[in-house]
Amino acid sequence: MNREITQQLLDFLQKSPSPYHAVANMAKELEDHGYRCLYEEEGWELLPGGRYYVTRGGSALIAFALPGRPKPESFQIMASHSDSPTFKLKEAPELLVDDRFVKLNVEKYGGMLMAPWFDRPLSIAGRLLIRQGEEIQGRLADAGRDLVMIPNLAIHMNRNANDGQSYNPQVDLLPLFGGREAKGKLMTIMAESAGVSPEDVVASDLFLYNRMPGTIWGANEEFVSCGRLDDLQCAFASLKGLLAAEANPRRAMVHCVFDNEEVGSLTRQGAASTFLKDVLTRIAEDLSMSREENLRALAGSFMVSADNAHSVHPNHGEKADQVNRPYLNEGIVVKFSANQRYTTDGASAAVFRELCRQAEVPCQTFFNRSDMVGGSTLGNLSNGQVALHTVDIGLPQLAMHSPYETAGVEDTASLVKAAAAFYGADIAIRRDGCYRVSLEKGSGRP
Repeated sequence: MNREITQQLLDFLQKSPSPYHAVANMAKELEDHGYRCLYEEEGWELLPGGRYYVTRGGSALIAFALPGRPKPESFQIMASHSDSPTFKLKEAPELLVDDRFVKLNVEKYGGMLMAPWFDRPLSIAGRLLIRQGEEIQGRLADAGRDLVMIPNLAIHMNRNANDGQSYNPQVDLLPLFGGREAKGKLMTIMAESAGVSPEDVVASDLFLYNRMPGTIWGANEEFVSCGRLDDLQCAFASLKGLLAAEANPRRAMVHCVFDNEEVGSLTRQGAASTFLKDVLTRIAEDLSMSREENLRALAGSFMVSADNAHSVHPNHGEKADQVNRPYLNEGIVVKFSANQRYTTDGASAAVFRELCRQAEVPCQTFFNRSDMVGGSTLGNLSNGQVALHTVDIGLPQLAMHSPYETAGVEDTASLVKAAAAFYGADIAIRRDGCYRVSLEKGSGRP
């Protein structure tokens, strides 16, 4: 069963070379399960028991399933993100070199490991903005073939290459596109992939992606490697958990996928935007909840911020904390940080651990070494807009921010099971500071 879910993950990743594709694929699966698309620019007519989703910018998505009662008591939210570190094409990217080569002008997107991008087949995907009559419309584009490569400088020309190497992204990391005859062909290739004429393309958001297919490997096929595991592994598991959960009788179930986490989330579709706040406010207003009822519902809500975590590295165990040492295939990681880069506190950790205990899902703990600064994630940023009880979790992985990351085959299934349990659970936050976590019959226990 766990291998089957992992293969489904790899199929999803293969079809999702950009955040735009990931959101489109999630939207299709939601529609196949009876979710109806809403638009922020239009009025909503929500019904108790209804299932809906809304996108923003084509790269962020919020889906929600309402309880059968007229007004939800609270919201149970799982948040992840659709983007991964990569290279973004600049405008007019084709550069002719020595009248022999055409390379592409790109810039870094997010904090990446640069060395693994060399000498591997890459392609280009994203969206095109096209002129369609009097409208400008977005179209998904994916060249879908080995199209570019970033060639390394030979060891003979860089004798210090194995002694520590720094890279200049404007010099070392521009991908080779073709010979001199390739000049002027890029937009034709991308337009053809989108089924449009290159003359109709007004603008674009295009990214490089690794073409190496994902694989399940290891002595006992216990590992999985692919690009974009951070954080589409969590987005995939959250979606599968939502679709597996039975309707929660009292609480709205919310699957939230932001964009631009890797570059700070300060966009209209990022975790620091009003996207989640706007959707929750519109749900409350459309269901005729008063301002007080809405505030009470938010005060009783709970969010799981799901963004992958670092496993102990087999060659560098000294980089992990002495005691809190997560490993691949040993369960979901609860992430802590005293400086609040992660929002987890004792209360939210206790709620999530109790949920995992009842759902029979393993979980483990991550802290950075006290002398190392770690990354941040979604929870603390989204809480700047909507104050919620929040726990930061993730799945353990190796080589985070590489174009080819590694995780455990068992762990995706663990998060799918925990997500289904979370969405359907009765999580109550009482005025005396106590919490109740119950996987009641019919509440979504898988």
